[in-house]
Amino acid sequence: MTASENSLNVPEKVLRDVQDMAYDARVAARTLARADAEWKNRALEAMAHDIEKQADVILTQNAEDVQRERKNGMSEALLDRLALNPKRVEELADSLRELKSLPDPVGEVMRGGTLANGMRMVQYRVPLGVVGAIYEARPNVTVDIAGLAIKSGNAVMLRGGSAAESSNQTITRIIRAALDRTGLPMDCVQSVDEFGRDGAAALMVSRGYIDVLIPRGGHDLIQSVIRNARVPVIETGEGNCHIVVDTSADEKMARDIVLNAKAQRPGTCNTVETLLLVEGTQAALPVLKTLSQAGVTLHVDEKTAELAAGQVETVPATEEDWKTEYGSLDLAVATVGTLDEAIRHIRTYSSGHSEAIITNDLTHAEVFIREVDSAAVYVNASTRFTDGGQFGLGAEVGISTQKLHARGPMGLEQLTTSKWVIRGDGHIRS
Repeated sequence: MTASENSLNVPEKVLRDVQDMAYDARVAARTLARADAEWKNRALEAMAHDIEKQADVILTQNAEDVQRERKNGMSEALLDRLALNPKRVEELADSLRELKSLPDPVGEVMRGGTLANGMRMVQYRVPLGVVGAIYEARPNVTVDIAGLAIKSGNAVMLRGGSAAESSNQTITRIIRAALDRTGLPMDCVQSVDEFGRDGAAALMVSRGYIDVLIPRGGHDLIQSVIRNARVPVIETGEGNCHIVVDTSADEKMARDIVLNAKAQRPGTCNTVETLLLVEGTQAALPVLKTLSQAGVTLHVDEKTAELAAGQVETVPATEEDWKTEYGSLDLAVATVGTLDEAIRHIRTYSSGHSEAIITNDLTHAEVFIREVDSAAVYVNASTRFTDGGQFGLGAEVGISTQKLHARGPMGLEQLTTSKWVIRGDGHIRS
C-alpha cells in the first residue's frame, strides 16, 4: 500500500495484521458462501444457546464496562445503550433465533428469462463477501451484525469501540467458539478491537480486503468514516428525527406518541429530536406538559415560548438545536404556521432517518408521505419503530440514511448483492 493509499497513517504492523485477518476472513467467507440454510441455522442456534449459557459471564464483563464508563463521565443515555441485563441478553439470543426462522436470501432468484436469441439469463442473490463494521458502545450490535453476516453468507470484521471492549471480547469469543463447533470457520467473525483506533483506521483504508464498511454510531463517528474511508461505505444511523403535530391531531394520541418517541430510550437513533407544532392544534400545550412532566428539557422557539409561558418550563432554542441529535432527554420544539412550513423545516434539518405526522386529515397524511424524503415516514405512530427487529428483519446492521443499495433498516437482503448467470449454446455476438 502506498503512502497516499494509507492516508490515515496507520502503523505498518497494525495495517499488515488487520489485512492478514481480512484475508483470512475472505477465505472463511468462501466456505460460508457454500453453506446451505440448514448449516447456517445450526450455527445461529449454537450462538444463541451459548450466549444464554454464558449470560453470567457476559453480564459480569458488561458491568465492568459500565462501571468504567460511568467513572469516565459517559452520559446516562449512552450508558443505557452500553448496559446489558438478563432480559437484554435473552433478547440477543432471541434475535439470533428470529434470524434462524427467516428465509435464506442467498441463491434467491431476483429475475430471469430467455432472451430473443435463446440465451437463458438469471439474476440471483449472493453474499457481499467481507463486511467491516465500526460502532460505539453497543454490545448488542456485535450479536446483530455477526448473526446477520452468518445468515447472509458474509464474513465480518468488527470494531466495537473501547467503551464496550470487555463485553465485545466475551461475546465475540462465544460466537467464534459456536461457529467452530458447528463446522464453520471461526474467522467468519473477527474483531480488531485489540488495535484500538488504529484498527478502525486500518479497516477504512483496506480497499480490496474489505468489500463494504458500515459505520454505526453518532455524527462524529459516521462523518469520520465517510471522509476517510477508501473502502465503499454505507452511511447509517445519524437520527435527527421529527414529529409534526397537525391541527387535527387527537390530543391523547399526540401525547402518547411524542412521549414514547422521546422518552422510551432517548439514546437511540430513532428517538424524536425535534417536535413541530402546527399553529392552532389543541394538542400543543398538553403535549408540552406531558413531556415536561417526564423530565424532558424543551428547547423552544419564540412562538412556543409564548404558548408555554407560565405553564411549562422551557429554554430558548438556538439554530444549533434544529441540527442536533441529542441522544438525551432534550427536545427542540418549534411552532409552524402550516404543514408546508413543517415539511420545509424537515427538508432543511433532517438527517433522512425517520419522520412522523400525527393527524386525522387524510389529505395532510398523504402530502406528508409524498413530500418528506426520509428512509421511514410514519402516520400516527412513533418513530421508535424504525428498527430491524420491529420491521420483521430479525436484526439490523444499521439504518441506512443514504439512497444507494440500501435504505432504512439493513437486514439480510441488504447484505447481499447479485450475480448474473447466462447460459448459451455457443452464442456469439454479431
